[in-house]
Amino acid sequence: MDKKLCTRCYAEFVEDERVVLGYLTCMPCGEAQARKRKHTVVPLHKSNYIKIEDLDDLKGINNKGGFYR
Repeated sequence: MDKKLCTRCYAEFVEDERVVLGYLTCMPCGEAQARKRKHTVVPLHKSNYIKIEDLDDLKGINNKGGFYR
């Protein structure tokens, strides 16, 4: 494979293994990009798990009846 430049910094080459997986950024840029995104996974009562990205969605999620003030 030919060397690919990072699409964010254009300074470092992206490793062939990352290109095969679909990543177009070098490791430092990919790490910085990943640290910007925050989410958590919470279990629902007698149900499955749900991914929460907004804190307001998390408040009162397992409250009996689902009512939150």
